[in-house]
Amino acid sequence: MAILPLVAMLRDKASSYLLGQYNVMEGMEKQHRILKRRLPIILDVITDAEEQAASHREGAKAWLQELKTVAYEANEVFDEFKYEALRREAKKNGQYKKHGLDVIKLFPTHNHVVFRHRMGSKLCKILEDINVLIAEMHDFGLRQTFLVSNQLRQTPESKEWRHTDYVIIDPQEIASRSRHEDKKNIVGKLLGEASNADLTVVPIVGMGGLGKTTLAQLIYNEPEIQKHFPLQLWVCVSDTFDVNSVAKSIVEASPKKDHDTDKPPLDRLQKLVSEQRYLLVLDDVWNREVHKWERLKACLQHGGMGSAVLTTTRDKQVAEITGADRTYNLNVLKDNFIKKIILTRAFSLQNEKHPELHEMVGEIVNRCHGNPLAATALGSLLHTETSVKEWKDVSSRSSICIEETGILPILMLS
Repeated sequence: MAILPLVAMLRDKASSYLLGQYNVMEGMEKQHRILKRRLPIILDVITDAEEQAASHREGAKAWLQELKTVAYEANEVFDEFKYEALRREAKKNGQYKKHGLDVIKLFPTHNHVVFRHRMGSKLCKILEDINVLIAEMHDFGLRQTFLVSNQLRQTPESKEWRHTDYVIIDPQEIASRSRHEDKKNIVGKLLGEASNADLTVVPIVGMGGLGKTTLAQLIYNEPEIQKHFPLQLWVCVSDTFDVNSVAKSIVEASPKKDHDTDKPPLDRLQKLVSEQRYLLVLDDVWNREVHKWERLKACLQHGGMGSAVLTTTRDKQVAEITGADRTYNLNVLKDNFIKKIILTRAFSLQNEKHPELHEMVGEIVNRCHGNPLAATALGSLLHTETSVKEWKDVSSRSSICIEETGILPILMLS
């Protein structure tokens, strides 16, 4: 995936209100503040680094690759902080009793002292890596360009794998292979509208955790798409659909300099897309108010011929509002891909392999009902469970996954 959205996602996670509200970074406040100051510095130079890498500057290429690795690791660390915050929130709100202790055990962290020591070490390591990247950034003469906001979110994948008899596949490769046909179909829809004077809107619809954002990322980074659309924009909308705020976020997501900051956001947006063939991704849309969508669409329609908007949503009614005639309903993943996700998350080099555990993976796969988020969460849980008894305990729970939604009950709390 593109590195800039990955780092922007890390910045957003590091600034989450949950971290402070539930005091999960106690004893790590200084490192946390430093990291939040460092990330915008990194964001400011990524565009220049990518331009240098495109010009065959090997130093810039290596720097971007290292940044990508560190960003993945850091995203995983802040996912752990968020999970701990959600566990504390569940306890505070009495959800332990509501869902049962076996469900809450899905969050294995209970000892605050142990958590603080373990996570403090991880956070310090991330901060050291970020500081090295910033020092190298100056060595390579990378220039600050612009600060992007409201970029996409992603569920990071673990980089620590147990050694197994299976071939371990990179999480991004799993996503690419499992959604290859879906990507091909949607790319075909977008490219097939090249001569269409009207704005093309393609909503991707599916239950939570199916990987709608991941699929949108694959499409966004597809070489054919990048070649076809001179201007590409990505904005995460979420539950609040304020037209002016969304318009402002779209403008700020553009690499082009915008000096008309005193003008209304919708005017700035219309000027940005005017006569340009663009692709805009609106990720995680919940708005059901038709008039709001029509106001935004009125500006977006000033783009060049073949322009398109790709949206992701869980709500079929939202899809009907934005573009029902081109809605793409996302199906669950096949079991072989669910199995690969679980293996990737559950096994690492740090633990000895256990043949009986491998035999039990099939049972865990059936509990996920084709949902990659459920597979990711269960795989992460099983990473901390090393005995056959513990795995059987997880596999036998009736509350692991709800068949209708494919979502872990504990994740529904979020």
